[in-house]
Amino acid sequence: MKWLYIIAGLALYVKILVMPNPELDVADLSIVQAVVDDSGVPNALAGIIFRNRLYDTIFEVVVFTIAIMGVRFLLSDEQPSKKVHRFTDKPSIVLARLGATIASLVSIELAIRGHLSPGGGFAAGVAGGTAIGLIAITSSSKWMQGIYQRWRAAMWEKISVLVFLVLAAITLAGFELPHGELGALVSGGVIPILNVLVAIKVALGSWAVILVFIRYRGLL
Repeated sequence: MKWLYIIAGLALYVKILVMPNPELDVADLSIVQAVVDDSGVPNALAGIIFRNRLYDTIFEVVVFTIAIMGVRFLLSDEQPSKKVHRFTDKPSIVLARLGATIASLVSIELAIRGHLSPGGGFAAGVAGGTAIGLIAITSSSKWMQGIYQRWRAAMWEKISVLVFLVLAAITLAGFELPHGELGALVSGGVIPILNVLVAIKVALGSWAVILVFIRYRGLL
């Protein structure tokens, strides 16, 4: 089997070297431009996800929500782990928290500017969840659980999903906010709002899953 992987890798390498790159079709540019004009955002992918194929995005959010509920349900009958493994040496803690700071800043950037440049709500949520995970492996599990409950993260997660579904339904019904000036931060109608809501949902949902695995597995 190892030789099969090697041969497949060599074949792919030869393909990249020998076969020419596909030429860009002018028709593809016209489709992208049509999506940009229709959605009012420079990031055509964001226009497709949160407008042209909003049905798919709704069910993606619902599937993520069900996955989080499934993790809680499947582990609810198990006994909490008596020992939680985490970083205790100072260099690892400093590096992990530095990475968490960078990931959180990237998350905010991707959420508020995802309609203008590559990024968006799902990528922002993953970056936010990564930041939370890095903090979790360097901190006390009780401290993380206390912050989660103090800021009512579970409630905000549910609110973000409900608001997203309501705005998505209004958009699908044909009602839209003004697109504004193309390329401006406040533009694209409801798309930036949906980006932020998805980012909040994914980040807080990841936090909930992290806490569950810490409690019942002792590991991330």
